[in-house]
Amino acid sequence: GSIKGGRQVFGSLALERETVLDPNGVSDKVNTYLLINTSHDGSVAIQASITPVRVVCANTLNLALKGKAKQSFKIRHTQTASGKVAQAREALGLANKYMDEFDKMAQQMIEKEITQAKFDEIVALAYPAPEKDAKGSFKKYNDKVDLIQSIYVGAYNNTIAGTAWGAFNALTERLDWYRSGRGDSNESILASASGFDPVTTAEKNRLLQL
Repeated sequence: GSIKGGRQVFGSLALERETVLDPNGVSDKVNTYLLINTSHDGSVAIQASITPVRVVCANTLNLALKGKAKQSFKIRHTQTASGKVAQAREALGLANKYMDEFDKMAQQMIEKEITQAKFDEIVALAYPAPEKDAKGSFKKYNDKVDLIQSIYVGAYNNTIAGTAWGAFNALTERLDWYRSGRGDSNESILASASGFDPVTTAEKNRLLQL
């Protein structure tokens, strides 16, 4: 596919690696993809990214995990078939290392209970209320909080609400699918929800720490 009027191009490879959280209960599934993207305008080098996607809501979980689990890395240019095979093996090996760490984190989060009061506290920490009602800021803030709360207990999240995993997915799902695009185009939303927007990825990492 391509984004930004064809200036950036990408390929997505679905890997066999699948994470199933609470398999005997809610059975929440996360699939794994390897994205390769580059640009024709020099803005992006050839790079690969491991992208976990929560299946039920297509929520992209690009995160910077601890240790040596790299989420994205640059691909070297190579002219030989053997060099390309070596690059592919390295990418797949890094994907497995990343998902090993992702599995541990996600399992810990789905086992951690979050009360409604605690979720309200997390939302308030993530998005502090405005001090003054400048340009309708109170209404905008209340609308954002109401939206997050409705996602949290909605059809795609109600089975994992009450856990740290559910809280985190409610916040990141809003970023992926419940905001306005830039100008008259929704391409910026699709790009960030697919893992190509570093600003969105940085915001998800901030929310993860909270």
